[in-house]
Amino acid sequence: MNDKSLIGAALDRVDGPAKVTGQARYAAEFSPSNMAYAVMVQSTIPSGRVRVDTTRALRMPGVIYVLTHDNAPALPQKGRAAVNPPAGRILSLLQDDVVKYNGQPIAVVVADTFENAMEAAANVNVAYIAQPAQLDFEKEKSSAYKPEKLTRDPPDKAWGNIDIGLAQAEVRVEQDYSTSMEHHNPMEPHATVAHWQGENLTLYDATQYVSGVKQTVAKTLGIPAERIRVIDPFVGGGFGCKGSAWSHVVLAALASKAAGRPVKLVLARTQMFGPVGGRPLTQQKVVLGARRDGRLTAIRHDVVSHTSVMEDYAEASTMPTRALYACANGATTQRLVKLNVGVPTFQRAPGECTGTFAIESAMDELAVKLGMDPVELRLRNHAETEPSTGKPWTSKRLRTCYEMAAKRFGWSKRNAAPRSMRTAHELIGWGMATATYPAHRLPALASARLLRDGSALVTSGTQDLGTGTYTIMTQIAAQTLGVPLSQVRFELGDTALPEAPVSGGSMTAASVGPAVQDACLALKRMIVDAAAADPRSPLHELDEPNAAIHDGWLTTRGGRRLESLAAFAMRQPAAIEAKGQAKPGEDEKKFASRSFGAVFVEVRVDELTGVLRVPRVVAAYSVGRLFNLKTARSQLQGGIVWGLGQALFEQSVLDLRYGRFANGNLAEYHVPVNADVQEIEVDFVDEDDARFNPLGGRGIGEIGITGVAGAVANAVFHATGKRIRDLPITLDKLIA
Repeated sequence: MNDKSLIGAALDRVDGPAKVTGQARYAAEFSPSNMAYAVMVQSTIPSGRVRVDTTRALRMPGVIYVLTHDNAPALPQKGRAAVNPPAGRILSLLQDDVVKYNGQPIAVVVADTFENAMEAAANVNVAYIAQPAQLDFEKEKSSAYKPEKLTRDPPDKAWGNIDIGLAQAEVRVEQDYSTSMEHHNPMEPHATVAHWQGENLTLYDATQYVSGVKQTVAKTLGIPAERIRVIDPFVGGGFGCKGSAWSHVVLAALASKAAGRPVKLVLARTQMFGPVGGRPLTQQKVVLGARRDGRLTAIRHDVVSHTSVMEDYAEASTMPTRALYACANGATTQRLVKLNVGVPTFQRAPGECTGTFAIESAMDELAVKLGMDPVELRLRNHAETEPSTGKPWTSKRLRTCYEMAAKRFGWSKRNAAPRSMRTAHELIGWGMATATYPAHRLPALASARLLRDGSALVTSGTQDLGTGTYTIMTQIAAQTLGVPLSQVRFELGDTALPEAPVSGGSMTAASVGPAVQDACLALKRMIVDAAAADPRSPLHELDEPNAAIHDGWLTTRGGRRLESLAAFAMRQPAAIEAKGQAKPGEDEKKFASRSFGAVFVEVRVDELTGVLRVPRVVAAYSVGRLFNLKTARSQLQGGIVWGLGQALFEQSVLDLRYGRFANGNLAEYHVPVNADVQEIEVDFVDEDDARFNPLGGRGIGEIGITGVAGAVANAVFHATGKRIRDLPITLDKLIA
């Protein structure tokens, strides 16, 4: 393959063979010698104080230790030294007897086998002094308050004059929309193996941020960070829940220290509901004002979401409203309500997917009031600059997305009247929505080394969540160095490697890719310089402008092969290594950067039973330069599937008596399965966002879920004439 075609090519995953043959090792698959097994015991009340009696458990076969608040070591600031979300959260580390949510860790049992640990955990005797709990969101809404900040922006943001904008409106939409609590359920639950060797700690942890775990655990335990190493070469999905170091990570380290041997702690599927975050419920009010021609005069978006009594987490649902549509007058607010539940956290496209459901539903309702095509309404309000700041975009091709997806979908054949399209017993609905997600990058480091056989070892302490990081970094390195893909090995998932940021916020490719490119460019220069200085080299005294590396050979600029990299490397006294780095530049302050897309959905609703199917989704995206067409399409299709889950299935049902999730398992927490997913067609516009980063690509991990729920709700209205403003869209809401 020509090296110029490597970046962007639809190549198979380089880690595919390791995964299908079982050679890829995930956190729970590391088993140091003499390892013990830990099981968390969790509270069964949402608020109160706890007494833990371990007498019976300690007498059971194989039990080594039971960690409780009575014998847990005192930690700096009660374990809160590392609080700096998202890497550091307020954790439950057995520092007192206070219970703040149902499911909070209250003990850790360590035994010689997993089965013995489970049996002993069931025999830990727990007594409670229950206290009143805040569980009913509706009752607690009166105490809603303003958080200090969203992830990057202030909680409230206004531009223009909202009152003047509403007064100018000839048509107005004012509606309430709501989304449910949701919980992550990646294929790989959370898992940590903790191994102390003297004063040094190795953690094999299922995480989206190896460096974040290292720093958090070091600060929490009050030990130097250089005494901790975190390893995680493969992650079986993260989606935000593995972006932070949760309680079980530190508890595993404490249990290992107490037991005097390595300890493995793997969360059960039911333990994914509470101790490791989830998407908060939201209630959103959207007000749109427009002229008869569809031009927006005012946008107001007010969001209230739940958080924990332990810590603030704000679901930033107003963020897309601040960026999507051209409107001179806008106002957005975010408020929080405290509940006795586990701390919410980032879940795929946090804020953006819940926010786009509300704003895109409201835009559809406005289109209906105006008697205007929904695509035309969006085109008339296309934002040439970011509305809330006035900043120009680094790049934006949303207009082309609308055009491309609408054409592929056949939108021009749509009869706009609700209930007008049907088969003998099914109502057919066509709906659409805009997708969007912000583009960010953080500083990252990488290294590249020429080995004695002429191959290259490229490293960065980033993570692969199953998204293809191994593959795209190998592609970037191979193309930059001028060597075949097979001559590059990329390593990640280890804090012993150059530091990289969290794999969240769709930042990995955009942050680490340029660092890898920088390291490989530096290595390439070092190789050419060394060859030019070597009297034995055919490139001796040939300066850099006249020398190149192509397909693993040192060549002239004209392409004439002179010497293989393997032959060159064999003569070197040591491996040649270069460091690389990349970080955001001044353009980040001058420009706004977002990815965009257009999502078109067909639904079919059985007129007799109300059963809803989604036979077809067509979407087009403006995401900058693609690094691998195959993994990119897979990412977007996966996001769309999750969007269908948000729209139709996913809902964590909180029992208001006991504060537990009544459906906290995969049998009753419904997600889309094969039968629910039919045709998904994804396309990309040709784009190169060089203002955003040197490689021209923005992240794509999260945009796929955004807009989907809005498009489904809009299609359901078109099919049935019934507007569902509360997710998920379940059968009872359709037939009510």
